[in-house]
Amino acid sequence: MSVDVQLRFDSEAITEYSKANQEPAWFLEKRLAGLKAAGELQLPALEKTKIDKWNTTEFDPFQTAAKAAAASELSELVKAQIDVDSVKNLLVQKNASSVFEAVSEELKSKGVIFTSFAKALVEHSDLVQKYVGTVVSFDEHKLTALHTAVVNGGVFIYVPKNVEVEVPLQAVFEVAGDHALLSPHVLIVAEANSKVIYVDTFVSGEGTSMVANSIVEVYVGAGASVQVASVRSLSTDVHDYSFRRATVERDGKMEWILGEMNDGNTVANNTTILKGTGSTAETKSISVGTGSQRQNLTSQVQHIGTHSESDMVSKAVMTGEAVSILNGITKIEKGAEKANGVQAENILMLSEKSRGDANPILLIDEDDVKAGHAASVGRFSEESLYYLMSRGITRQNAERLIILGFLDPVVAEIPVEEVRNRLRQALERKLG
Repeated sequence: MSVDVQLRFDSEAITEYSKANQEPAWFLEKRLAGLKAAGELQLPALEKTKIDKWNTTEFDPFQTAAKAAAASELSELVKAQIDVDSVKNLLVQKNASSVFEAVSEELKSKGVIFTSFAKALVEHSDLVQKYVGTVVSFDEHKLTALHTAVVNGGVFIYVPKNVEVEVPLQAVFEVAGDHALLSPHVLIVAEANSKVIYVDTFVSGEGTSMVANSIVEVYVGAGASVQVASVRSLSTDVHDYSFRRATVERDGKMEWILGEMNDGNTVANNTTILKGTGSTAETKSISVGTGSQRQNLTSQVQHIGTHSESDMVSKAVMTGEAVSILNGITKIEKGAEKANGVQAENILMLSEKSRGDANPILLIDEDDVKAGHAASVGRFSEESLYYLMSRGITRQNAERLIILGFLDPVVAEIPVEEVRNRLRQALERKLG
Protein backbone atom coordinates (compact mmCIF):
# COMPACT_ATOMS: atom_id res chain seq x y z
CA MET A 1 0.00 0.00 0.00
CA SER A 2 1.40 3.42 -0.91
CA VAL A 3 2.05 6.26 1.51
CA ASP A 4 -0.62 8.39 -0.20
CA VAL A 5 -3.32 5.86 0.75
CA GLN A 6 -2.18 5.47 4.35
CA LEU A 7 -2.37 9.18 5.16
CA ARG A 8 -5.21 11.70 5.15
CA PHE A 9 -3.35 13.65 2.43
CA ASP A 10 -1.35 12.83 -0.68
CA SER A 11 1.29 14.22 -3.01
CA GLU A 12 -1.34 16.12 -4.99
CA ALA A 13 -2.55 17.97 -1.89
CA ILE A 14 1.04 18.83 -0.95
CA THR A 15 1.82 20.05 -4.47
CA GLU A 16 -1.35 22.15 -4.58
CA TYR A 17 -0.55 23.77 -1.23
CA SER A 18 3.05 24.45 -2.26
CA LYS A 19 2.08 26.06 -5.56
CA ALA A 20 -0.70 28.10 -3.96
CA ASN A 21 1.90 29.58 -1.62
CA GLN A 22 4.33 30.21 -4.53
CA GLU A 23 7.04 28.09 -2.94
CA PRO A 24 10.25 27.55 -4.92
CA ALA A 25 10.58 24.30 -6.84
CA TRP A 26 13.44 23.08 -4.65
CA PHE A 27 11.22 23.16 -1.56
CA LEU A 28 8.42 21.23 -3.25
CA GLU A 29 11.00 18.60 -4.14
CA LYS A 30 12.03 18.48 -0.49
CA ARG A 31 8.39 18.07 0.57
CA LEU A 32 7.81 15.17 -1.82
CA ALA A 33 11.07 13.51 -0.71
CA GLY A 34 9.82 13.81 2.87
CA LEU A 35 6.51 12.20 1.94
CA LYS A 36 8.30 9.29 0.29
CA ALA A 37 10.65 8.86 3.27
CA ALA A 38 7.70 8.92 5.70
CA GLY A 39 6.48 5.69 4.14
CA GLU A 40 9.83 4.00 4.54
CA LEU A 41 11.21 5.22 7.89
CA GLN A 42 10.39 4.07 11.40
CA LEU A 43 9.23 6.21 14.31
CA PRO A 44 12.06 7.43 16.55
CA ALA A 45 13.26 4.88 19.11
CA LEU A 46 12.63 6.44 22.53
CA GLU A 47 13.89 5.40 25.94
CA LYS A 48 11.10 3.55 27.82
CA THR A 49 8.34 5.13 25.70
CA LYS A 50 6.33 3.53 22.91
CA ILE A 51 4.53 5.94 20.60
CA ASP A 52 3.37 3.54 17.87
CA LYS A 53 -0.24 3.94 19.05
CA TRP A 54 -0.04 7.72 19.41
CA ASN A 55 -1.50 9.98 16.77
CA THR A 56 1.32 10.70 14.32
CA THR A 57 -0.54 10.72 10.99
CA GLU A 58 -4.26 11.30 11.59
CA PHE A 59 -4.43 14.97 10.68
CA ASP A 60 -5.49 17.32 7.89
CA PRO A 61 -2.35 19.42 7.39
CA PHE A 62 -3.56 22.48 5.53
CA GLN A 63 -6.49 23.87 7.49
CA THR A 64 -6.50 27.66 7.14
CA ALA A 65 -7.57 30.53 9.38
CA ALA A 66 -8.55 34.17 8.84
CA LYS A 67 -5.92 36.88 9.09
CA ALA A 68 -6.09 39.59 11.76
CA ALA A 69 -5.57 43.21 10.69
CA ALA A 70 -4.59 44.21 14.24
CA ALA A 71 -3.51 42.48 17.43
CA SER A 72 -6.90 43.31 18.96
CA GLU A 73 -8.54 41.03 16.36
CA LEU A 74 -6.56 37.96 17.38
CA SER A 75 -8.27 35.14 19.29
CA GLU A 76 -8.70 35.53 23.02
CA LEU A 77 -6.40 32.56 23.48
CA VAL A 78 -3.58 34.33 21.66
CA LYS A 79 -4.23 37.73 23.22
CA ALA A 80 -3.76 36.14 26.63
CA GLN A 81 -0.15 35.40 25.63
CA ILE A 82 0.86 38.90 24.52
CA ASP A 83 0.72 42.55 25.51
CA VAL A 84 -1.89 43.74 23.01
CA ASP A 85 -1.23 47.42 23.75
CA SER A 86 2.45 47.31 22.84
CA VAL A 87 2.85 44.72 20.10
CA LYS A 88 6.32 44.78 18.58
CA ASN A 89 8.12 42.13 16.53
CA LEU A 90 5.44 39.47 16.78
CA LEU A 91 4.33 36.65 14.47
CA VAL A 92 1.15 34.62 15.03
CA GLN A 93 0.25 31.38 13.28
CA LYS A 94 -2.99 29.39 13.54
CA ASN A 95 -3.03 25.93 11.96
CA ALA A 96 -1.67 26.41 8.43
CA SER A 97 -2.05 30.20 8.27
CA SER A 98 0.17 33.09 9.27
CA VAL A 99 -2.55 35.32 10.70
CA PHE A 100 -0.58 38.30 12.04
CA GLU A 101 2.84 39.85 11.54
CA ALA A 102 4.32 42.98 13.12
CA VAL A 103 7.97 43.86 12.55
CA SER A 104 9.53 47.17 13.55
CA GLU A 105 11.26 49.41 11.00
CA GLU A 106 14.23 49.63 13.36
CA LEU A 107 14.74 45.89 13.07
CA LYS A 108 14.55 46.01 9.29
CA SER A 109 17.03 48.91 9.13
CA LYS A 110 19.66 46.70 10.79
CA GLY A 111 19.30 44.12 8.05
CA VAL A 112 17.56 41.67 10.36
CA ILE A 113 15.00 39.37 8.77
CA PHE A 114 12.10 38.32 10.98
CA THR A 115 9.23 36.88 9.01
CA SER A 116 7.05 33.85 8.53
CA PHE A 117 8.69 30.77 7.09
CA ALA A 118 6.22 30.80 4.18
CA LYS A 119 7.12 34.37 3.23
CA ALA A 120 10.83 33.65 3.65
CA LEU A 121 10.58 30.81 1.12
CA VAL A 122 9.34 33.33 -1.45
CA GLU A 123 11.31 36.46 -0.56
CA HIS A 124 14.57 34.92 0.74
CA SER A 125 14.63 31.59 -1.06
CA ASP A 126 18.40 31.37 -1.56
CA LEU A 127 19.13 32.19 2.08
CA VAL A 128 16.61 29.67 3.39
CA GLN A 129 17.88 26.98 1.02
CA LYS A 130 21.43 27.52 2.29
CA TYR A 131 20.52 26.65 5.89
CA VAL A 132 17.26 24.68 6.07
CA GLY A 133 17.79 20.99 6.75
CA THR A 134 21.47 21.44 7.61
CA VAL A 135 20.89 21.05 11.36
CA VAL A 136 17.95 18.62 11.35
CA SER A 137 17.77 16.29 8.36
CA PHE A 138 14.37 15.35 6.91
CA ASP A 139 15.21 11.63 6.81
CA GLU A 140 16.22 11.09 10.45
CA HIS A 141 12.97 9.24 11.20
CA LYS A 142 9.30 9.12 10.28
CA LEU A 143 8.32 12.24 12.23
CA THR A 144 10.98 14.50 10.69
CA ALA A 145 9.99 13.18 7.26
CA LEU A 146 6.30 13.88 7.90
CA HIS A 147 7.14 17.35 9.17
CA THR A 148 9.09 18.11 6.00
CA ALA A 149 6.24 16.90 3.80
CA VAL A 150 3.58 19.02 5.48
CA VAL A 151 5.38 22.07 6.90
CA ASN A 152 2.54 24.55 7.21
CA GLY A 153 4.26 27.61 8.65
CA GLY A 154 6.95 28.70 11.03
CA VAL A 155 9.47 31.50 11.50
CA PHE A 156 12.64 32.62 9.75
CA ILE A 157 15.16 34.80 11.61
CA TYR A 158 18.39 36.05 10.08
CA VAL A 159 20.75 38.31 12.03
CA PRO A 160 23.70 39.74 10.07
CA LYS A 161 27.28 39.81 11.28
CA ASN A 162 27.98 42.09 14.28
CA VAL A 163 24.29 43.00 14.76
CA GLU A 164 22.72 42.72 18.22
CA VAL A 165 18.93 42.59 18.49
CA GLU A 166 18.06 44.28 21.78
CA VAL A 167 14.40 43.21 22.09
CA PRO A 168 13.07 39.63 21.99
CA LEU A 169 11.43 38.40 18.80
CA GLN A 170 8.20 36.60 19.60
CA ALA A 171 5.85 34.09 18.00
CA VAL A 172 2.60 32.47 19.11
CA PHE A 173 1.42 29.21 17.54
CA GLU A 174 -2.21 28.12 17.89
CA VAL A 175 -3.82 24.86 16.84
CA ALA A 176 -7.59 24.34 16.87
CA GLY A 177 -10.18 22.19 15.10
CA ASP A 178 -10.77 18.50 14.51
CA HIS A 179 -7.72 16.76 13.02
CA ALA A 180 -5.88 20.08 12.84
CA LEU A 181 -2.10 20.13 12.44
CA LEU A 182 0.46 22.64 13.63
CA SER A 183 3.75 21.93 11.86
CA PRO A 184 5.93 25.05 12.04
CA HIS A 185 9.57 25.13 10.99
CA VAL A 186 11.63 27.66 12.93
CA LEU A 187 14.96 28.53 11.31
CA ILE A 188 17.32 30.91 13.15
CA VAL A 189 20.61 32.06 11.64
CA ALA A 190 22.90 34.25 13.75
CA GLU A 191 26.01 35.30 11.87
CA ALA A 192 29.37 35.96 13.57
CA ASN A 193 29.31 38.16 16.69
CA SER A 194 25.56 38.74 16.50
CA LYS A 195 22.98 38.35 19.26
CA VAL A 196 19.27 37.51 19.30
CA ILE A 197 16.57 36.27 21.67
CA TYR A 198 13.60 34.34 20.28
CA VAL A 199 10.51 33.47 22.34
CA ASP A 200 7.53 31.35 21.34
CA THR A 201 4.36 30.01 22.91
CA PHE A 202 2.24 27.06 21.79
CA VAL A 203 -1.47 27.02 22.71
CA SER A 204 -4.52 25.04 21.58
CA GLY A 205 -8.23 25.70 21.22
CA GLU A 206 -11.16 23.34 20.88
CA GLY A 207 -10.77 20.31 18.67
CA THR A 208 -10.11 16.59 18.60
CA SER A 209 -7.23 14.43 17.33
CA MET A 210 -4.88 17.40 16.91
CA VAL A 211 -1.15 17.11 16.28
CA ALA A 212 1.83 19.42 16.67
CA ASN A 213 5.01 18.34 14.89
CA SER A 214 7.60 21.12 14.97
CA ILE A 215 11.29 21.53 14.18
CA VAL A 216 13.64 24.28 15.35
CA GLU A 217 17.01 24.67 13.61
CA VAL A 218 19.54 27.17 14.98
CA TYR A 219 22.87 28.14 13.46
CA VAL A 220 25.10 30.06 15.91
CA GLY A 221 28.04 31.71 14.16
CA ALA A 222 31.46 32.42 15.65
CA GLY A 223 31.14 34.62 18.72
CA ALA A 224 27.36 34.84 18.33
CA SER A 225 24.80 34.43 21.11
CA VAL A 226 21.32 32.93 20.68
CA GLN A 227 18.70 32.37 23.32
CA VAL A 228 15.53 30.40 22.59
CA ALA A 229 12.72 30.33 25.15
CA SER A 230 9.61 28.24 24.56
CA VAL A 231 6.49 27.59 26.62
CA ARG A 232 4.15 24.88 25.34
CA SER A 233 0.65 24.68 26.85
CA LEU A 234 -1.26 22.30 24.57
CA SER A 235 -4.36 20.41 25.67
CA THR A 236 -4.96 16.69 26.14
CA ASP A 237 -6.38 16.62 22.60
CA VAL A 238 -2.96 17.37 21.10
CA HIS A 239 -0.08 14.97 20.59
CA ASP A 240 3.04 17.13 20.57
CA TYR A 241 6.35 16.22 18.91
CA SER A 242 9.17 18.77 18.92
CA PHE A 243 12.74 18.45 17.69
CA ARG A 244 15.05 21.37 18.45
CA ARG A 245 18.70 21.45 17.48
CA ALA A 246 21.49 24.00 17.34
CA THR A 247 25.00 23.95 15.94
CA VAL A 248 27.47 26.34 17.56
CA GLU A 249 30.69 27.65 16.04
CA ARG A 250 33.84 28.98 17.77
CA ASP A 251 33.15 31.00 20.95
CA GLY A 252 29.42 30.96 20.20
CA LYS A 253 26.78 30.55 22.91
CA MET A 254 23.43 28.75 22.74
CA GLU A 255 20.88 28.90 25.56
CA TRP A 256 17.60 27.00 25.73
CA ILE A 257 14.89 27.77 28.30
CA LEU A 258 11.96 25.37 27.99
CA GLY A 259 8.65 25.04 29.77
CA GLU A 260 6.87 21.80 28.85
CA MET A 261 3.40 22.55 30.23
CA ASN A 262 1.33 20.38 27.89
CA ASP A 263 -1.60 18.36 29.24
CA GLY A 264 -1.31 15.76 26.48
CA ASN A 265 1.31 13.25 25.39
CA THR A 266 4.63 14.83 24.54
CA VAL A 267 7.92 13.94 22.87
CA ALA A 268 10.65 16.58 22.93
CA ASN A 269 14.27 16.29 21.88
CA ASN A 270 16.59 19.22 22.43
CA THR A 271 20.15 18.88 21.11
CA THR A 272 23.11 21.26 20.87
CA ILE A 273 26.20 20.46 18.82
CA LEU A 274 29.26 22.34 20.08
CA LYS A 275 31.41 22.32 16.96
CA GLY A 276 33.76 25.21 17.63
CA THR A 277 36.54 25.79 20.13
CA GLY A 278 35.23 27.62 23.19
CA SER A 279 31.57 27.11 22.25
CA THR A 280 29.05 26.86 25.10
CA ALA A 281 25.54 25.58 25.69
CA GLU A 282 23.05 25.96 28.53
CA THR A 283 19.78 24.07 28.69
CA LYS A 284 17.19 24.72 31.38
CA SER A 285 13.86 22.91 31.27
CA ILE A 286 10.91 22.26 33.54
CA SER A 287 7.83 20.11 33.09
CA VAL A 288 4.74 19.09 35.03
CA GLY A 289 3.01 15.77 34.42
CA THR A 290 -0.69 15.47 35.30
CA GLY A 291 -3.56 13.06 34.72
CA SER A 292 -2.55 10.10 32.57
CA GLN A 293 -0.24 11.95 30.19
CA ARG A 294 3.04 10.53 28.94
CA GLN A 295 6.18 12.61 28.44
CA ASN A 296 9.53 11.69 26.94
CA LEU A 297 11.90 14.65 27.24
CA THR A 298 15.52 14.49 26.10
CA SER A 299 18.24 17.10 26.49
CA GLN A 300 21.51 16.38 24.72
CA VAL A 301 24.84 18.08 24.05
CA GLN A 302 27.53 16.84 21.70
CA HIS A 303 31.01 18.24 22.34
CA ILE A 304 33.23 18.38 19.26
CA GLY A 305 35.23 21.57 19.78
CA THR A 306 38.01 21.87 22.33
CA HIS A 307 37.39 23.92 25.50
CA SER A 308 33.63 23.61 24.90
CA GLU A 309 31.29 23.76 27.90
CA SER A 310 27.73 22.64 28.57
CA ASP A 311 25.31 22.76 31.47
CA MET A 312 21.91 21.01 31.47
CA VAL A 313 19.27 21.26 34.20
CA SER A 314 15.94 19.44 33.93
CA LYS A 315 13.23 19.50 36.61
CA ALA A 316 9.87 17.71 36.59
CA VAL A 317 6.89 17.45 38.93
CA MET A 318 4.66 14.37 38.63
CA THR A 319 1.03 14.02 39.75
CA GLY A 320 -1.91 11.71 39.06
CA GLU A 321 -0.93 8.72 36.93
CA ALA A 322 1.45 10.64 34.69
CA VAL A 323 4.69 9.12 33.43
CA SER A 324 7.73 11.23 32.58
CA ILE A 325 11.08 10.11 31.20
CA LEU A 326 13.89 12.66 31.53
CA ASN A 327 16.96 11.81 29.47
CA GLY A 328 20.15 13.82 29.78
CA ILE A 329 22.95 12.93 27.36
CA THR A 330 26.41 14.48 27.37
CA LYS A 331 28.57 13.20 24.50
CA ILE A 332 32.23 14.24 24.38
CA GLU A 333 33.85 13.23 21.12
CA LYS A 334 37.45 12.16 20.59
CA GLY A 335 39.55 15.29 20.18
CA ALA A 336 37.29 17.57 22.26
CA GLU A 337 40.09 18.28 24.75
CA LYS A 338 39.39 20.41 27.83
CA ALA A 339 35.64 20.00 27.32
CA ASN A 340 33.43 20.35 30.38
CA GLY A 341 29.90 18.94 30.48
CA VAL A 342 27.60 18.75 33.50
CA GLN A 343 23.96 17.82 33.86
CA ALA A 344 21.27 17.32 36.51
CA GLU A 345 17.81 15.75 36.34
CA ASN A 346 15.46 16.08 39.32
CA ILE A 347 11.92 14.73 39.59
CA LEU A 348 9.50 15.54 42.41
CA MET A 349 6.82 12.88 42.91
CA LEU A 350 3.44 13.96 44.28
CA SER A 351 1.50 10.75 43.65
CA GLU A 352 2.16 7.08 44.29
CA LYS A 353 0.56 6.25 40.94
CA SER A 354 2.78 8.54 38.90
CA ARG A 355 6.18 7.50 37.57
CA GLY A 356 9.29 9.47 36.84
CA ASP A 357 12.58 8.21 35.43
CA ALA A 358 15.72 10.34 35.41
CA ASN A 359 18.37 8.97 33.08
CA PRO A 360 21.71 10.79 33.09
CA ILE A 361 24.09 9.49 30.43
CA LEU A 362 27.75 10.38 29.91
CA LEU A 363 29.45 9.19 26.71
CA ILE A 364 33.11 10.19 26.79
CA ASP A 365 35.68 9.38 24.12
CA GLU A 366 38.37 11.84 25.26
CA ASP A 367 40.62 11.67 28.34
CA ASP A 368 41.42 15.32 29.06
CA VAL A 369 37.91 16.48 29.97
CA LYS A 370 35.57 17.16 32.88
CA ALA A 371 32.09 15.68 33.11
CA GLY A 372 29.54 15.11 35.83
CA HIS A 373 25.90 14.32 36.43
CA ALA A 374 23.33 14.25 39.20
CA ALA A 375 19.86 12.74 39.32
CA SER A 376 17.12 12.42 41.94
CA VAL A 377 13.57 11.12 42.10
CA GLY A 378 11.53 11.46 45.28
CA ARG A 379 8.82 13.15 47.33
CA PHE A 380 9.16 16.45 49.11
CA SER A 381 10.29 16.50 52.70
CA GLU A 382 7.67 16.11 55.42
CA GLU A 383 9.92 18.25 57.61
CA SER A 384 9.61 21.12 55.14
CA LEU A 385 5.85 20.69 55.13
CA TYR A 386 5.72 20.69 58.92
CA TYR A 387 7.85 23.82 59.11
CA LEU A 388 5.57 25.76 56.78
CA MET A 389 2.39 24.47 58.42
CA SER A 390 3.73 25.48 61.84
CA ARG A 391 3.72 29.06 60.49
CA GLY A 392 -0.03 28.90 59.86
CA ILE A 393 0.10 27.80 56.24
CA THR A 394 -2.36 25.13 55.17
CA ARG A 395 -0.98 21.83 53.94
CA GLN A 396 -2.25 22.48 50.40
CA ASN A 397 -0.55 25.89 50.23
CA ALA A 398 2.59 24.49 51.85
CA GLU A 399 2.82 21.80 49.17
CA ARG A 400 2.27 24.43 46.48
CA LEU A 401 5.06 26.62 47.87
CA ILE A 402 7.50 23.70 47.98
CA ILE A 403 6.69 22.75 44.39
CA LEU A 404 7.09 26.30 43.10
CA GLY A 405 10.31 26.64 45.09
CA PHE A 406 11.59 23.44 43.47
CA LEU A 407 10.95 24.78 39.95
CA ASP A 408 11.66 28.46 40.44
CA PRO A 409 15.48 28.29 40.17
CA VAL A 410 14.93 27.49 36.50
CA VAL A 411 11.99 29.86 35.98
CA ALA A 412 13.80 32.76 37.64
CA GLU A 413 16.71 32.54 35.22
CA ILE A 414 14.50 33.43 32.27
CA PRO A 415 15.70 36.96 31.41
CA VAL A 416 12.50 37.94 29.57
CA GLU A 417 9.85 39.03 32.04
CA GLU A 418 6.95 38.32 29.73
CA VAL A 419 8.00 34.70 29.21
CA ARG A 420 8.74 34.28 32.87
CA ASN A 421 5.21 35.38 33.73
CA ARG A 422 3.68 33.08 31.11
CA LEU A 423 5.55 30.12 32.50
CA ARG A 424 4.52 30.86 36.07
CA GLN A 425 0.88 31.16 34.96
CA ALA A 426 1.14 27.80 33.21
CA LEU A 427 2.61 26.25 36.36
CA GLU A 428 -0.23 27.61 38.48
CA ARG A 429 -2.74 26.20 36.01
CA LYS A 430 -1.24 22.72 35.95
CA LEU A 431 -0.77 22.56 39.70
CA GLY A 432 -4.33 23.69 40.33
